[in-house]
Amino acid sequence: MKIAMLTWEYPPRIVGGISRVVYELSQKLGKLGNEVHVVTCCEACAEEFEKDDYVYVHRVRLPSIEIFDFVQWVYHFNIAMIEYLVGLINKIGKLDLIHAHDWLVAFSAVTIKNSYCIPMISTIHATENGRNNGIYTCLQKYINSVEWWLTYQSSKVIVNSLYMKKEIIKIFNLPEDKVEIINNGIDIKKFKKYAYDINIRRRYARDDEKIIFFVGRLVQEKGVSILVEAMPKIIREYTDVKFVIVGKGAQDSYLKDRVNSMGIWNKVYFTGYLGDDDLRLLYRCVDVAVYPSLYEPFGIVALEAMLAGVSIVVSDVGGLGEIVQHNVDGKKFIVGNSNSLADCVLDILKDPNKSKKMVDKALQKVLEKFDWNKLEKEYRRVYTNVVEDTKKVEWKQYIIEDINIQKGGEFR
Repeated sequence: MKIAMLTWEYPPRIVGGISRVVYELSQKLGKLGNEVHVVTCCEACAEEFEKDDYVYVHRVRLPSIEIFDFVQWVYHFNIAMIEYLVGLINKIGKLDLIHAHDWLVAFSAVTIKNSYCIPMISTIHATENGRNNGIYTCLQKYINSVEWWLTYQSSKVIVNSLYMKKEIIKIFNLPEDKVEIINNGIDIKKFKKYAYDINIRRRYARDDEKIIFFVGRLVQEKGVSILVEAMPKIIREYTDVKFVIVGKGAQDSYLKDRVNSMGIWNKVYFTGYLGDDDLRLLYRCVDVAVYPSLYEPFGIVALEAMLAGVSIVVSDVGGLGEIVQHNVDGKKFIVGNSNSLADCVLDILKDPNKSKKMVDKALQKVLEKFDWNKLEKEYRRVYTNVVEDTKKVEWKQYIIEDINIQKGGEFR
């Protein structure tokens, strides 16, 4: 197939988990002989066009005009995407499929779909409703409505967990058979060339200290403040411990101030952003990985820890709760409860034999269930079905019916 992946992030631009998912999926599909074109946002340190292994990457430059807020940025990004896609289609011929990733590319995806009669699917990686535990502001209402519109315009909607399927069916009133669950995956060779290195470890902790580790955006939904509140109890009961927090975000200053106010600054290391190589080396050196999210559609970082051979503690929420089986391949604590989190971490630190068994089980689960080489078959099935089903539809009539529904009319 000739496939266009529309996304606002692709390596080296990494804002959240979308970048890694699009990269792995696109590379796997390209390796199988599909012609995959990733159309994404321009990044200063990357080429505007390149062949990245098996994938053609097109980085779209926005016009040099003043933009005052994020919604304006998204709007102009989509205008630039439409212009670029028109030129791309004129050059390479008609696409077989458009795959849109989240609301940020909705306008360009739907415009090109309807203009060229190209089947379209979307992946909803997270929702505005879920991130904020409801819709309260005009901005949230706007993003929520664009998300609904993208799902409505899609032939199929892909989500990464049962939790997400239930969420979008409820908030967008979607028919159940329109939503497909395909878990996110991981490259099982990700840590193959990275080994435990005592000198790397000594950058962060003493030899006698156990490293408790978090990586992710320092924002409310990731729940890092819950981990910070659990630190004093863990330190009281297990003195030889060091907390390493990797990432940056809006809560950076707040978290550092809170650690300082509790008098445990010497036990916490904020690294800021780490590049892939440094992060993978660090994974090989830590003892416990903690992911205390308040909202998490999936949680690729959990798979990374499991693959790296690290004991894992996660909040019992969303996709994280589906990945980990408590006391079998990791620990789950009550979401938002710092005392429950502390107890789970202490159980791992105090019982290394049981922890080793859970680590082994976790690795086995990743290899059996979350290998991208297996998951790409599910994508190919959905792609093929959508393309074949679309051939049976009269596009002109389809668009007329679509307009009637949006105006509150009925199928004729």
